[in-house]
Amino acid sequence: MERNYTKIWWQHCLAIIGFSVIPLLIVNIALFLLFNRIYTDKVSENLQNRVEGRRDTVDLFLNERVAQIYTVAQTNKVQDLADEAYLNRIFSIMHTKSDSYVDIGLIDKEGNHLAYVGPYYEVLKSANYKNEKWFNAVIAHGIFISDIFMGYRNFPHFIIAVLIQTNKEPYILRLTINLENLDDIVQKAWTGTHSDSFIITRNNLLQTLPRFGGEYLSKPVFVHDPNNRAEPDPYPEFSSVVKTRVDRRTIGGHDVFLAAAPIRNTKWILVIKEDPDEILSPLAKGRAWMILFTALGLLAICTGAALFTNVLVNRMKQMDRENATQSDMLMQANKMIALSKMAAGVAHEVNNPLASIAENAGWMKDLLQEEELAASPNFQEFSTAIDKIEHHVVRARKVIQNLLGFARRMEPAKEKININNLLDETTGFLDNEARYVNIKIEKAYAEDVPVITSDLSQIQQVVLNLLNNAIDAIGKDGIITVGSRYLAKSGQVELWVADTGKGMSEAELSKIFDPFFTTKAIGKGTGLGLSISYSIIEKLGGTIRVQSAVGKGTTFTITLPKN
Repeated sequence: MERNYTKIWWQHCLAIIGFSVIPLLIVNIALFLLFNRIYTDKVSENLQNRVEGRRDTVDLFLNERVAQIYTVAQTNKVQDLADEAYLNRIFSIMHTKSDSYVDIGLIDKEGNHLAYVGPYYEVLKSANYKNEKWFNAVIAHGIFISDIFMGYRNFPHFIIAVLIQTNKEPYILRLTINLENLDDIVQKAWTGTHSDSFIITRNNLLQTLPRFGGEYLSKPVFVHDPNNRAEPDPYPEFSSVVKTRVDRRTIGGHDVFLAAAPIRNTKWILVIKEDPDEILSPLAKGRAWMILFTALGLLAICTGAALFTNVLVNRMKQMDRENATQSDMLMQANKMIALSKMAAGVAHEVNNPLASIAENAGWMKDLLQEEELAASPNFQEFSTAIDKIEHHVVRARKVIQNLLGFARRMEPAKEKININNLLDETTGFLDNEARYVNIKIEKAYAEDVPVITSDLSQIQQVVLNLLNNAIDAIGKDGIITVGSRYLAKSGQVELWVADTGKGMSEAELSKIFDPFFTTKAIGKGTGLGLSISYSIIEKLGGTIRVQSAVGKGTTFTITLPKN
Protein backbone atom coordinates (compact mmCIF):
# COMPACT_ATOMS: atom_id res chain seq x y z
CA MET A 1 0.00 0.00 0.00
CA GLU A 2 1.41 3.39 -1.05
CA ARG A 3 2.12 5.82 1.77
CA ASN A 4 0.44 9.20 2.03
CA TYR A 5 3.63 11.23 2.36
CA THR A 6 1.87 14.54 2.74
CA LYS A 7 -0.12 13.21 5.68
CA ILE A 8 3.01 11.72 7.23
CA TRP A 9 4.86 15.03 6.87
CA TRP A 10 2.13 16.98 8.64
CA GLN A 11 1.72 14.37 11.38
CA HIS A 12 5.43 14.40 12.25
CA CYS A 13 5.83 18.13 12.01
CA LEU A 14 2.78 18.93 14.13
CA ALA A 15 3.74 16.29 16.73
CA ILE A 16 7.23 17.75 17.13
CA ILE A 17 5.95 21.31 17.31
CA GLY A 18 3.20 20.30 19.75
CA PHE A 19 5.62 18.70 22.16
CA SER A 20 8.01 21.60 21.86
CA VAL A 21 5.44 24.10 23.08
CA ILE A 22 4.55 22.10 26.21
CA PRO A 23 5.28 24.34 29.17
CA LEU A 24 8.62 23.73 30.77
CA LEU A 25 7.01 23.35 34.17
CA ILE A 26 4.89 20.42 33.01
CA VAL A 27 7.94 18.72 31.51
CA ASN A 28 9.88 19.14 34.72
CA ILE A 29 7.05 17.83 36.85
CA ALA A 30 6.66 14.78 34.62
CA LEU A 31 10.37 14.05 34.73
CA PHE A 32 10.51 14.54 38.48
CA LEU A 33 7.58 12.22 39.12
CA LEU A 34 9.04 9.55 36.85
CA PHE A 35 12.56 9.57 38.24
CA ASN A 36 11.38 10.13 41.79
CA ARG A 37 9.26 7.00 41.58
CA ILE A 38 12.04 4.93 39.98
CA TYR A 39 14.74 6.10 42.37
CA THR A 40 12.49 5.88 45.43
CA ASP A 41 11.59 2.33 44.50
CA LYS A 42 15.28 1.49 44.17
CA VAL A 43 16.01 3.15 47.52
CA SER A 44 13.18 1.22 49.16
CA GLU A 45 14.41 -2.01 47.58
CA ASN A 46 17.96 -1.33 48.76
CA LEU A 47 16.73 -0.46 52.26
CA GLN A 48 14.69 -3.65 52.35
CA ASN A 49 17.75 -5.67 51.34
CA ARG A 50 19.82 -3.93 54.01
CA VAL A 51 17.39 -4.54 56.85
CA GLU A 52 16.91 -8.17 55.77
CA GLY A 53 20.66 -8.68 55.44
CA ARG A 54 21.28 -7.21 58.90
CA ARG A 55 18.35 -9.25 60.25
CA ASP A 56 19.93 -12.39 58.80
CA THR A 57 23.21 -11.50 60.54
CA VAL A 58 21.38 -11.20 63.88
CA ASP A 59 19.63 -14.52 63.14
CA LEU A 60 23.01 -16.12 62.47
CA PHE A 61 24.46 -14.67 65.67
CA LEU A 62 21.60 -16.06 67.77
CA ASN A 63 21.43 -19.40 65.95
CA GLU A 64 25.16 -19.98 66.40
CA ARG A 65 24.84 -19.48 70.15
CA VAL A 66 21.72 -21.61 70.36
CA ALA A 67 23.54 -24.34 68.44
CA GLN A 68 26.57 -24.17 70.75
CA ILE A 69 24.63 -24.39 74.00
CA TYR A 70 22.35 -27.07 72.52
CA THR A 71 25.40 -29.07 71.46
CA VAL A 72 26.86 -28.78 74.98
CA ALA A 73 23.56 -29.91 76.48
CA GLN A 74 23.18 -32.89 74.17
CA THR A 75 26.78 -34.14 74.12
CA ASN A 76 27.51 -34.03 77.84
CA LYS A 77 26.05 -35.87 80.80
CA VAL A 78 24.15 -33.91 83.43
CA GLN A 79 26.40 -35.23 86.21
CA ASP A 80 29.42 -33.93 84.28
CA LEU A 81 27.85 -30.54 83.69
CA ALA A 82 27.00 -30.36 87.40
CA ASP A 83 30.75 -30.44 88.08
CA GLU A 84 31.80 -26.79 88.02
CA ALA A 85 35.37 -27.66 87.07
CA TYR A 86 34.11 -29.60 84.08
CA LEU A 87 31.62 -26.86 83.20
CA ASN A 88 34.40 -24.27 83.49
CA ARG A 89 36.52 -26.18 80.94
CA ILE A 90 33.62 -26.25 78.50
CA PHE A 91 32.95 -22.53 79.05
CA SER A 92 36.63 -21.75 78.43
CA ILE A 93 36.46 -23.61 75.13
CA MET A 94 33.35 -21.65 74.17
CA HIS A 95 35.18 -18.43 75.02
CA THR A 96 37.95 -19.27 72.60
CA LYS A 97 35.40 -19.24 69.77
CA SER A 98 33.50 -16.11 70.83
CA ASP A 99 33.74 -13.39 73.48
CA SER A 100 29.98 -12.91 73.51
CA TYR A 101 29.38 -15.19 76.52
CA VAL A 102 29.10 -13.74 80.04
CA ASP A 103 28.37 -16.81 82.17
CA ILE A 104 26.85 -20.31 82.06
CA GLY A 105 24.88 -22.30 84.58
CA LEU A 106 23.13 -25.65 85.10
CA ILE A 107 19.79 -25.29 86.88
CA ASP A 108 17.58 -28.03 88.34
CA LYS A 109 13.80 -28.28 88.16
CA GLU A 110 13.47 -26.28 91.37
CA GLY A 111 15.27 -23.31 89.83
CA ASN A 112 18.52 -23.66 91.78
CA HIS A 113 22.02 -23.63 90.33
CA LEU A 114 23.71 -27.03 90.37
CA ALA A 115 26.77 -25.43 88.77
CA TYR A 116 27.69 -21.88 87.76
CA VAL A 117 30.67 -20.42 85.90
CA GLY A 118 31.02 -16.67 85.51
CA PRO A 119 31.99 -13.38 87.11
CA TYR A 120 28.89 -13.12 89.29
CA TYR A 121 29.29 -16.27 91.33
CA GLU A 122 28.52 -14.68 94.68
CA VAL A 123 25.30 -13.10 93.41
CA LEU A 124 23.95 -15.84 91.17
CA LYS A 125 25.13 -19.13 92.71
CA SER A 126 22.42 -19.02 95.32
CA ALA A 127 19.77 -17.39 93.09
CA ASN A 128 16.47 -19.19 92.47
CA TYR A 129 14.81 -18.86 89.08
CA LYS A 130 11.71 -20.98 89.55
CA ASN A 131 9.39 -17.96 89.47
CA GLU A 132 11.13 -16.27 86.54
CA LYS A 133 9.18 -16.07 83.26
CA TRP A 134 12.08 -17.40 81.25
CA PHE A 135 12.41 -20.45 83.50
CA ASN A 136 8.85 -21.60 82.79
CA ALA A 137 9.23 -20.75 79.10
CA VAL A 138 12.23 -23.10 78.79
CA ILE A 139 10.29 -25.88 80.54
CA ALA A 140 7.40 -25.37 78.12
CA HIS A 141 9.29 -24.89 74.83
CA GLY A 142 12.68 -26.59 75.25
CA ILE A 143 14.72 -23.71 73.75
CA PHE A 144 14.27 -20.10 74.74
CA ILE A 145 15.81 -16.75 73.80
CA SER A 146 14.79 -14.10 76.28
CA ASP A 147 14.17 -10.41 75.85
CA ILE A 148 16.56 -7.98 77.50
CA PHE A 149 15.93 -7.84 81.26
CA MET A 150 17.69 -6.51 84.38
CA GLY A 151 17.77 -9.72 86.48
CA TYR A 152 19.48 -10.19 89.85
CA ARG A 153 22.48 -8.10 88.75
CA ASN A 154 20.21 -5.15 87.91
CA PHE A 155 22.03 -4.87 84.59
CA PRO A 156 20.53 -5.31 81.12
CA HIS A 157 21.27 -8.67 79.53
CA PHE A 158 19.56 -11.58 77.80
CA ILE A 159 19.89 -15.32 78.01
CA ILE A 160 19.66 -18.40 75.85
CA ALA A 161 18.52 -21.55 77.63
CA VAL A 162 17.86 -25.14 76.61
CA LEU A 163 16.04 -27.95 78.37
CA ILE A 164 17.91 -31.18 79.19
CA GLN A 165 15.35 -33.95 79.62
CA THR A 166 16.60 -37.02 81.49
CA ASN A 167 14.81 -40.14 82.65
CA LYS A 168 14.58 -38.79 86.16
CA GLU A 169 13.96 -35.06 85.91
CA PRO A 170 14.49 -32.01 83.68
CA TYR A 171 17.46 -29.62 83.86
CA ILE A 172 18.14 -26.26 82.24
CA LEU A 173 21.45 -25.11 80.74
CA ARG A 174 21.50 -21.30 80.80
CA LEU A 175 23.86 -18.99 78.88
CA THR A 176 24.11 -15.19 79.29
CA ILE A 177 24.98 -13.19 76.15
CA ASN A 178 27.03 -9.99 76.08
CA LEU A 179 24.86 -7.19 74.71
CA GLU A 180 27.85 -5.36 73.23
CA ASN A 181 28.19 -7.97 70.53
CA LEU A 182 24.56 -7.61 69.54
CA ASP A 183 24.87 -3.82 69.59
CA ASP A 184 27.89 -3.97 67.28
CA ILE A 185 25.99 -6.07 64.72
CA VAL A 186 23.03 -3.68 64.70
CA GLN A 187 25.13 -0.50 64.61
CA LYS A 188 26.86 -1.64 61.40
CA ALA A 189 23.62 -0.81 59.60
CA TRP A 190 24.42 2.94 59.93
CA THR A 191 25.26 4.54 56.59
CA GLY A 192 24.66 8.30 56.95
CA THR A 193 25.07 11.04 59.50
CA HIS A 194 21.38 10.83 60.48
CA SER A 195 20.81 7.10 60.04
CA ASP A 196 19.94 4.92 63.02
CA SER A 197 19.20 1.27 63.79
CA PHE A 198 17.98 -0.68 66.79
CA ILE A 199 16.11 -3.75 67.94
CA ILE A 200 12.82 -3.47 69.81
CA THR A 201 10.27 -5.90 71.22
CA ARG A 202 6.64 -6.16 70.19
CA ASN A 203 5.97 -3.85 73.12
CA ASN A 204 8.26 -1.22 71.56
CA LEU A 205 11.01 -1.63 74.17
CA LEU A 206 14.61 -1.19 73.07
CA GLN A 207 16.81 -4.29 73.06
CA THR A 208 19.88 -2.51 71.68
CA LEU A 209 21.14 1.05 72.08
CA PRO A 210 20.08 3.40 69.25
CA ARG A 211 22.42 6.00 67.85
CA PHE A 212 20.13 8.82 68.90
CA GLY A 213 17.64 8.79 71.76
CA GLY A 214 16.72 5.95 74.08
CA GLU A 215 18.16 3.44 76.54
CA TYR A 216 17.76 -0.27 77.10
CA LEU A 217 14.14 -1.27 77.84
CA SER A 218 12.84 2.23 77.05
CA LYS A 219 10.73 3.25 74.09
CA PRO A 220 12.74 4.66 71.17
CA VAL A 221 12.37 8.36 70.38
CA PHE A 222 13.08 10.22 67.15
CA VAL A 223 15.98 12.68 67.33
CA HIS A 224 16.80 14.40 64.05
CA ASP A 225 19.44 16.79 65.37
CA PRO A 226 21.38 15.70 68.50
CA ASN A 227 22.30 19.34 69.17
CA ASN A 228 18.67 20.36 69.28
CA ARG A 229 17.39 20.18 72.85
CA ALA A 230 13.75 20.23 71.78
CA GLU A 231 11.49 17.44 73.09
CA PRO A 232 11.96 14.34 70.93
CA ASP A 233 9.06 12.70 69.13
CA PRO A 234 8.07 9.04 69.58
CA TYR A 235 8.57 6.52 66.81
CA PRO A 236 5.46 4.83 65.39
CA GLU A 237 4.42 1.45 66.80
CA PHE A 238 6.10 -1.59 65.19
CA SER A 239 4.10 -4.31 66.93
CA SER A 240 2.14 -5.12 63.76
CA VAL A 241 5.24 -5.94 61.69
CA VAL A 242 5.02 -9.59 60.62
CA LYS A 243 7.22 -9.35 57.51
CA THR A 244 9.75 -6.92 56.11
CA ARG A 245 8.24 -3.46 55.60
CA VAL A 246 9.62 -0.18 54.28
CA ASP A 247 7.65 3.02 54.96
CA ARG A 248 8.20 6.69 54.28
CA ARG A 249 6.78 8.75 57.16
CA THR A 250 6.82 12.19 58.68
CA ILE A 251 7.99 12.33 62.31
CA GLY A 252 8.34 15.62 64.14
CA GLY A 253 8.06 17.50 60.87
CA HIS A 254 10.86 15.49 59.25
CA ASP A 255 10.56 13.08 56.35
CA VAL A 256 12.15 9.69 57.13
CA PHE A 257 12.47 6.18 55.70
CA LEU A 258 11.76 3.38 58.16
CA ALA A 259 12.55 -0.27 57.42
CA ALA A 260 11.46 -3.00 59.84
CA ALA A 261 12.01 -6.77 59.75
CA PRO A 262 11.00 -9.37 62.38
CA ILE A 263 13.85 -11.48 63.74
CA ARG A 264 13.16 -15.20 63.50
CA ASN A 265 12.63 -17.32 66.63
CA THR A 266 12.25 -14.18 68.77
CA LYS A 267 9.72 -11.45 69.44
CA TRP A 268 12.19 -8.81 68.28
CA ILE A 269 11.99 -6.38 65.38
CA LEU A 270 15.00 -4.80 63.68
CA VAL A 271 14.43 -1.15 62.66
CA ILE A 272 16.60 0.98 60.35
CA LYS A 273 15.95 4.72 59.96
CA GLU A 274 17.31 6.76 57.04
CA ASP A 275 17.17 10.45 56.16
CA PRO A 276 15.69 10.99 52.65
CA ASP A 277 17.80 14.11 52.17
CA GLU A 278 20.90 11.91 52.36
CA ILE A 279 19.88 8.84 50.38
CA LEU A 280 17.89 10.81 47.78
CA SER A 281 20.48 13.51 47.18
CA PRO A 282 21.60 11.94 43.85
CA LEU A 283 17.97 12.19 42.73
CA ALA A 284 17.93 15.97 43.27
CA LYS A 285 21.12 16.41 41.25
CA GLY A 286 19.89 14.17 38.49
CA ARG A 287 16.58 16.05 38.34
CA ALA A 288 18.37 19.38 37.86
CA TRP A 289 20.44 18.01 35.01
CA MET A 290 17.37 16.43 33.41
CA ILE A 291 15.50 19.72 33.49
CA LEU A 292 18.42 21.51 31.85
CA PHE A 293 18.88 18.94 29.11
CA THR A 294 15.14 18.76 28.50
CA ALA A 295 14.93 22.50 28.02
CA LEU A 296 17.81 22.50 25.57
CA GLY A 297 16.38 19.54 23.70
CA LEU A 298 12.95 21.13 23.36
CA LEU A 299 14.52 24.33 22.05
CA ALA A 300 16.45 22.40 19.41
CA ILE A 301 13.40 20.36 18.45
CA CYS A 302 11.24 23.47 18.15
CA THR A 303 13.68 25.31 15.86
CA GLY A 304 14.51 22.33 13.67
CA ALA A 305 11.08 20.62 13.43
CA ALA A 306 10.34 21.50 9.83
CA LEU A 307 13.81 20.68 8.49
CA PHE A 308 14.00 17.37 10.36
CA THR A 309 10.57 16.27 9.16
CA ASN A 310 11.38 17.19 5.57
CA VAL A 311 14.59 15.15 5.62
CA LEU A 312 12.81 12.21 7.25
CA VAL A 313 9.97 12.09 4.73
CA ASN A 314 12.29 12.51 1.73
CA ARG A 315 14.46 9.67 2.95
CA MET A 316 11.35 7.53 3.48
CA LYS A 317 10.24 8.22 -0.10
CA GLN A 318 13.64 7.28 -1.49
CA MET A 319 13.85 4.05 0.53
CA ASP A 320 10.33 3.01 -0.45
CA ARG A 321 11.10 3.58 -4.14
CA GLU A 322 14.36 1.63 -3.92
CA ASN A 323 12.77 -1.24 -1.99
CA ALA A 324 9.84 -1.48 -4.40
CA THR A 325 12.12 -1.47 -7.45
CA GLN A 326 14.46 -4.09 -6.01
CA SER A 327 11.60 -6.30 -4.85
CA ASP A 328 9.85 -6.23 -8.23
CA MET A 329 13.09 -6.92 -10.09
CA LEU A 330 14.04 -9.80 -7.81
CA MET A 331 10.62 -11.44 -7.93
CA GLN A 332 10.39 -11.13 -11.65
CA ALA A 333 13.90 -12.47 -12.20
CA ASN A 334 13.35 -15.48 -9.94
CA LYS A 335 10.03 -16.21 -11.55
CA MET A 336 11.36 -16.08 -15.07
CA ILE A 337 14.39 -18.22 -14.23
CA ALA A 338 12.28 -20.88 -12.51
CA LEU A 339 9.65 -21.00 -15.23
CA SER A 340 12.20 -21.19 -18.01
CA LYS A 341 14.06 -24.01 -16.30
CA MET A 342 10.86 -25.91 -15.71
CA ALA A 343 9.61 -25.59 -19.25
CA ALA A 344 12.95 -26.58 -20.74
CA GLY A 345 13.35 -29.53 -18.43
CA VAL A 346 9.84 -30.85 -19.01
CA ALA A 347 10.13 -30.57 -22.80
CA HIS A 348 13.51 -32.20 -22.94
CA GLU A 349 13.24 -34.87 -20.28
CA VAL A 350 9.63 -35.98 -20.36
CA ASN A 351 7.85 -35.33 -23.61
CA ASN A 352 10.14 -37.33 -25.86
CA PRO A 353 10.27 -40.43 -23.62
CA LEU A 354 6.52 -40.31 -23.19
CA ALA A 355 5.99 -40.21 -26.95
CA SER A 356 8.27 -43.22 -27.38
CA ILE A 357 6.50 -45.12 -24.60
CA ALA A 358 3.10 -44.36 -26.04
CA GLU A 359 4.21 -45.43 -29.52
CA ASN A 360 5.66 -48.72 -28.34
CA ALA A 361 2.67 -49.42 -26.12
CA GLY A 362 0.40 -48.98 -29.15
CA TRP A 363 2.62 -51.28 -31.22
CA MET A 364 2.54 -53.92 -28.49
CA LYS A 365 -1.23 -53.68 -28.30
CA ASP A 366 -1.47 -54.20 -32.04
CA LEU A 367 0.73 -57.28 -31.75
CA LEU A 368 -1.62 -58.74 -29.18
CA GLN A 369 -4.41 -58.69 -31.73
CA GLU A 370 -2.72 -61.46 -33.65
CA GLU A 371 -4.42 -64.82 -33.20
CA GLU A 372 -1.37 -66.66 -31.87
CA LEU A 373 -0.71 -64.12 -29.15
CA ALA A 374 -4.39 -63.78 -28.38
CA ALA A 375 -4.47 -67.49 -27.60
CA SER A 376 -1.52 -67.23 -25.19
CA PRO A 377 -2.34 -68.07 -21.54
CA ASN A 378 -0.64 -64.80 -20.53
CA PHE A 379 -2.67 -62.71 -22.97
CA GLN A 380 -4.76 -61.05 -20.24
CA GLU A 381 -1.73 -60.12 -18.16
CA PHE A 382 -0.04 -58.60 -21.22
CA SER A 383 -3.15 -56.67 -22.10
CA THR A 384 -3.60 -55.35 -18.54
CA ALA A 385 0.04 -54.30 -18.34
CA ILE A 386 -0.19 -52.39 -21.62
CA ASP A 387 -3.40 -50.70 -20.43
CA LYS A 388 -1.60 -49.56 -17.29
CA ILE A 389 1.27 -48.22 -19.38
CA GLU A 390 -1.11 -46.24 -21.54
CA HIS A 391 -2.94 -45.04 -18.42
CA HIS A 392 0.26 -43.74 -16.87
CA VAL A 393 1.33 -42.14 -20.13
CA VAL A 394 -1.95 -40.24 -20.23
CA ARG A 395 -1.55 -39.28 -16.61
CA ALA A 396 2.04 -38.14 -17.12
CA ARG A 397 0.99 -35.96 -20.03
CA LYS A 398 -1.70 -34.47 -17.86
CA VAL A 399 0.89 -33.69 -15.21
CA ILE A 400 3.04 -31.94 -17.80
CA GLN A 401 0.05 -29.97 -18.99
CA ASN A 402 -0.73 -28.96 -15.41
CA LEU A 403 2.86 -27.85 -14.87
CA LEU A 404 2.87 -25.74 -17.99
CA GLY A 405 -0.52 -24.38 -17.12
CA PHE A 406 0.82 -23.41 -13.69
CA ALA A 407 3.65 -21.51 -15.32
CA ARG A 408 1.06 -19.66 -17.40
CA ARG A 409 -0.92 -18.75 -14.23
CA MET A 410 -3.72 -21.22 -14.98
CA GLU A 411 -6.09 -21.73 -12.07
CA PRO A 412 -6.06 -25.23 -10.56
CA ALA A 413 -9.10 -27.45 -10.89
CA LYS A 414 -11.63 -27.58 -8.03
CA GLU A 415 -12.99 -31.00 -7.14
CA LYS A 416 -13.90 -33.00 -4.06
CA ILE A 417 -11.00 -35.18 -2.91
CA ASN A 418 -10.82 -37.96 -0.33
CA ILE A 419 -7.20 -37.72 0.75
CA ASN A 420 -7.01 -41.27 2.07
CA ASN A 421 -8.38 -42.67 -1.20
CA LEU A 422 -5.94 -40.49 -3.16
CA LEU A 423 -3.01 -41.82 -1.12
CA ASP A 424 -4.22 -45.41 -1.58
CA GLU A 425 -4.50 -45.00 -5.33
CA THR A 426 -1.11 -43.30 -5.63
CA THR A 427 0.77 -45.84 -3.52
CA GLY A 428 -0.89 -48.57 -5.60
CA PHE A 429 0.96 -47.31 -8.67
CA LEU A 430 4.30 -48.16 -7.03
CA ASP A 431 3.46 -51.30 -5.08
CA ASN A 432 5.15 -53.65 -7.53
CA GLU A 433 8.23 -51.45 -7.86
CA ALA A 434 8.57 -51.19 -4.06
CA ARG A 435 8.16 -54.91 -3.50
CA TYR A 436 10.76 -55.64 -6.14
CA VAL A 437 13.43 -53.88 -4.04
CA ASN A 438 12.02 -55.12 -0.70
CA ILE A 439 10.58 -51.75 0.38
CA LYS A 440 7.48 -51.89 2.54
CA ILE A 441 4.89 -49.13 2.22
CA GLU A 442 3.09 -48.56 5.52
CA LYS A 443 -0.07 -46.48 5.83
CA ALA A 444 -1.01 -44.29 8.79
CA TYR A 445 -4.30 -42.69 7.82
CA ALA A 446 -6.50 -40.83 10.29
CA GLU A 447 -10.17 -41.78 9.99
CA ASP A 448 -11.45 -38.25 10.64
CA VAL A 449 -9.74 -36.66 7.61
CA PRO A 450 -12.50 -34.70 5.81
CA VAL A 451 -13.08 -34.34 2.08
CA ILE A 452 -11.24 -31.32 0.69
CA THR A 453 -11.74 -29.21 -2.42
CA SER A 454 -8.61 -29.02 -4.57
CA ASP A 455 -6.93 -30.36 -7.72
CA LEU A 456 -6.70 -34.16 -7.50
CA SER A 457 -4.27 -34.73 -10.35
CA GLN A 458 -1.81 -32.11 -9.13
CA ILE A 459 -1.82 -33.44 -5.56
CA GLN A 460 -1.41 -36.96 -6.90
CA GLN A 461 1.51 -35.78 -9.00
CA VAL A 462 3.23 -34.35 -5.93
CA VAL A 463 2.66 -37.47 -3.81
CA LEU A 464 3.85 -39.73 -6.64
CA ASN A 465 7.01 -37.68 -6.98
CA LEU A 466 7.65 -37.91 -3.23
CA LEU A 467 7.14 -41.67 -3.29
CA ASN A 468 9.55 -42.09 -6.22
CA ASN A 469 12.13 -39.98 -4.41
CA ALA A 470 11.67 -42.08 -1.26
CA ILE A 471 12.24 -45.32 -3.20
CA ASP A 472 15.37 -43.86 -4.80
CA ALA A 473 16.64 -42.64 -1.42
CA ILE A 474 16.20 -46.08 0.19
CA GLY A 475 17.46 -48.12 -2.75
CA LYS A 476 16.45 -51.43 -1.23
CA ASP A 477 15.34 -52.88 2.10
CA GLY A 478 13.48 -50.11 3.83
CA ILE A 479 10.15 -48.64 4.90
CA ILE A 480 8.07 -45.81 3.46
CA THR A 481 5.31 -44.42 5.67
CA VAL A 482 2.40 -42.54 4.10
CA GLY A 483 0.05 -40.83 6.53
CA SER A 484 -2.69 -38.27 6.94
CA ARG A 485 -4.32 -36.32 9.73
CA TYR A 486 -6.87 -33.53 10.23
CA LEU A 487 -5.70 -30.36 11.96
CA ALA A 488 -8.97 -29.33 13.54
CA LYS A 489 -7.58 -26.16 15.12
CA SER A 490 -6.51 -24.68 11.79
CA GLY A 491 -9.08 -26.50 9.64
CA GLN A 492 -6.35 -27.98 7.42
CA VAL A 493 -5.46 -31.45 6.22
CA GLU A 494 -1.92 -32.76 6.58
CA LEU A 495 -0.32 -35.65 4.71
CA TRP A 496 3.24 -36.90 4.78
CA VAL A 497 5.69 -39.29 3.16
CA ALA A 498 8.52 -40.53 5.37
CA ASP A 499 11.35 -42.87 4.38
CA THR A 500 14.20 -44.67 6.07
CA GLY A 501 16.69 -43.67 3.40
CA LYS A 502 20.09 -42.04 3.59
CA GLY A 503 18.76 -38.61 4.54
CA MET A 504 20.18 -35.21 3.61
CA SER A 505 22.67 -32.73 5.03
CA GLU A 506 21.85 -29.15 6.04
CA ALA A 507 23.45 -27.86 2.84
CA GLU A 508 21.27 -30.16 0.71
CA LEU A 509 18.12 -29.21 2.63
CA SER A 510 18.70 -25.51 1.94
CA LYS A 511 18.58 -26.16 -1.84
CA ILE A 512 16.10 -29.04 -2.02
CA PHE A 513 13.32 -27.02 -3.68
CA ASP A 514 15.60 -25.17 -6.11
CA PRO A 515 15.05 -25.97 -9.84
CA PHE A 516 17.53 -28.54 -11.22
CA PHE A 517 19.03 -29.33 -7.82
CA THR A 518 19.16 -33.06 -7.19
CA THR A 519 20.87 -35.44 -4.79
CA LYS A 520 20.63 -38.30 -7.30
CA ALA A 521 23.47 -39.53 -9.47
CA ILE A 522 24.11 -37.79 -12.78
CA GLY A 523 21.61 -38.94 -15.37
CA LYS A 524 19.12 -40.28 -12.80
CA GLY A 525 17.23 -37.10 -12.03
CA THR A 526 16.40 -33.74 -13.51
CA GLY A 527 16.09 -31.79 -10.28
CA LEU A 528 12.64 -30.52 -11.30
CA GLY A 529 10.37 -32.78 -9.32
CA LEU A 530 10.52 -31.06 -5.93
CA SER A 531 10.63 -27.58 -7.48
CA ILE A 532 7.45 -28.34 -9.42
CA SER A 533 5.89 -29.95 -6.34
CA TYR A 534 6.64 -26.86 -4.26
CA SER A 535 5.02 -24.60 -6.86
CA ILE A 536 1.96 -26.86 -7.14
CA ILE A 537 1.33 -26.97 -3.39
CA GLU A 538 1.88 -23.21 -3.08
CA LYS A 539 -0.59 -22.63 -5.93
CA LEU A 540 -3.14 -24.81 -4.13
CA GLY A 541 -2.83 -22.59 -1.04
CA GLY A 542 -0.85 -25.10 1.01
CA THR A 543 2.67 -25.59 2.30
CA ILE A 544 5.31 -28.27 1.92
CA ARG A 545 8.19 -28.70 4.33
CA VAL A 546 10.95 -31.23 4.82
CA GLN A 547 12.80 -32.71 7.78
CA SER A 548 15.89 -34.82 7.29
CA ALA A 549 19.13 -35.91 8.86
CA VAL A 550 21.98 -37.90 7.39
CA GLY A 551 21.48 -41.58 8.10
CA LYS A 552 18.03 -41.07 9.65
CA GLY A 553 15.75 -40.69 6.62
CA THR A 554 13.57 -37.90 5.30
CA THR A 555 10.00 -36.75 5.92
CA PHE A 556 8.03 -34.48 3.56
CA THR A 557 4.90 -32.93 5.08
CA ILE A 558 2.17 -31.28 3.00
CA THR A 559 -0.51 -29.07 4.52
CA LEU A 560 -3.58 -28.25 2.44
CA PRO A 561 -6.62 -26.09 3.14
CA LYS A 562 -9.95 -27.83 3.47
CA ASN A 563 -11.60 -25.61 0.86
